[in-house]
Amino acid sequence: MRPADQGGRERYLDAALSVLVNRGVPGLTVRGVAEAAGASTLSVYARFGGRAGLLDALYERTFDSLRELLEGLPPSSEDGVGDLLHLALEYRHFARESPTRYALMFERPVPGFDPDPALRSAVLRTTFSLFIARVLRVCPPGVDARATAYQLWTTMHGLVGSELMLASRRPLADWFIPPTEEANAEMYRLGVSAMMAGLGLRNR
Repeated sequence: MRPADQGGRERYLDAALSVLVNRGVPGLTVRGVAEAAGASTLSVYARFGGRAGLLDALYERTFDSLRELLEGLPPSSEDGVGDLLHLALEYRHFARESPTRYALMFERPVPGFDPDPALRSAVLRTTFSLFIARVLRVCPPGVDARATAYQLWTTMHGLVGSELMLASRRPLADWFIPPTEEANAEMYRLGVSAMMAGLGLRNR
């Protein structure tokens, strides 16, 4: 792809991401993205082939954002456990920053849209490899770091997913977790820390 074409493509993906974040899934149409990009619907079809191609490209872009976040974390320190916990906290912040973006990555919010399997495999493998690298530093010898990383990630995913679900509805007056950022952040931290301890993750 020529640089000029890549720049044009990025313009449309920026517009699509803006539509997703600000207007939600209902606004994520070819027309809606074209209007946000200040262009015609024909230009969207020309670059992406239609809505399915546009959604695949947007799906890839959301994972690029997560990959960039993980790559931008501070360099590894002597406290590998602390570094891994920091990654987990940043992951929660990423999810809370845009629940609609997070839903596109890990749920099925767009009726009829299922990302191309090869694309889904590629983005998950690339992103997950960065996570595995952090786990490897603190994983007990002889333990499968990939399986350990997956178990920890599903814990993170479950905790933040439950938090987002509760936040999307009216607060429950008798719920044991107060509906505050501080309370939810602490519950998440405690849950991730407990899983890390249970998996035997430790500084070597």
